[in-house]
Amino acid sequence: MTKMSDALKAEIAKEMGVYDTVKSSGWGSVSSRDCGHIVTKAIEIAEKHVH
Repeated sequence: MTKMSDALKAEIAKEMGVYDTVKSSGWGSVSSRDCGHIVTKAIEIAEKHVH
């Protein structure tokens, strides 16, 4: 299992509009729901690169 890079997490957070929260308060301040969406998006990106 590969760890998601900080750059990828930041890119997705920017795309979702939660990066300002991450920047000001850290990842712990991002809602579980938004974190789930970030993981879902990362999986979609990874699957595109595999196929």
